[in-house]
Amino acid sequence: MSDFQNALLAVIEPISELPLAQLCLSLDVKETPAAIDIDLLLPFPNQGLWQRLSEQDRARLEQLANGKAINLAVRHEIEAKSGERLPSLQQVKHIIAVSSGKGGVGKSTTAVNLALALQQEGAKVALLDADIYGPSLPLMLGCEGQTPGLPDGQKMMIPISAHGLVVNSVGFLVAADTATVWRGPMAAGVLQQLLRDTIWGEVDYLVVDMPPGTGDIQLTLAQVVPVSGAVIVTTPQTIALADAVKGIAMYQKVDVPVAGVIENMSFHACSNCGHHDYLFGQDGGKRIAQMYEVPLLGALPLDRQIGDDVDAGVPTVVAQPDSLLAQSYRQAAVATAFQLWVGNSEQPEPVAIDISDD
Repeated sequence: MSDFQNALLAVIEPISELPLAQLCLSLDVKETPAAIDIDLLLPFPNQGLWQRLSEQDRARLEQLANGKAINLAVRHEIEAKSGERLPSLQQVKHIIAVSSGKGGVGKSTTAVNLALALQQEGAKVALLDADIYGPSLPLMLGCEGQTPGLPDGQKMMIPISAHGLVVNSVGFLVAADTATVWRGPMAAGVLQQLLRDTIWGEVDYLVVDMPPGTGDIQLTLAQVVPVSGAVIVTTPQTIALADAVKGIAMYQKVDVPVAGVIENMSFHACSNCGHHDYLFGQDGGKRIAQMYEVPLLGALPLDRQIGDDVDAGVPTVVAQPDSLLAQSYRQAAVATAFQLWVGNSEQPEPVAIDISDD
């Protein structure tokens, strides 16, 4: 094995903090006089891997390439979570519940951008708006007024396509100016109908934007589908953290793994000098994550642009894919996917290396 290949396998993947030798399912390296072509197979989506490597690691690999171009292609092969599924969810590998203990912490905005970030990392993603009383995804995705299709002679719904996502929401079925006045069991029934009667197709991740709190919708989801993990969204404020703790405790009681915590509105970066102001406190999400021994998946900034983008129906990850804001969501998405893999698999298989020179 060449020095280049040894160095590549020793590279630390920055989000998992594990060497590629421990992560990759297979590795195919082909060297030509002009380039080194690398095909890397991982158990979770990570197409932005090269850009996230440390400058030291990239420089080391470029030095060992001796002037050859490095072409890295990252693919993924995701193992589906075990458990009984509704017929409509047979081809859905993982279900992610994005939750918050209280409203106003940016949960839906986070869910939308997280889903789009997973897609940009190479995954096939669907998005379900389970906030039955206050559906917001049609507005955030710029698809208000659309209605799911109905195949001839069937009751199943063809979901909406928005920015490449497969999407369904009660907001597509009820007029925007109509108040949804349902008791808890009725709302839970609507959630089951959306899950059961939507043609989700072949999907790596179904991201579910949950309503705030710990009620019937959360319990229903945990009972009727195998949820791979819950992502708890909070802000650093004390009251938000207290409610986030209740959310973590609820999912633990119903045996739903908590993939981790995302701290939203973590700081505000000055547009002139870049100084970080911690308007709502500092490191609250990190403290909760440590307390419950779950990962801190990301610390997202407070930025007006994020709100402006979803108001315009084009979330930040799509509107500004190369921005630091979008990269923050993509890092949180990869961290979430990594945690789902850790919780759903045994130790990684030995690296399979196929090296050929052209």
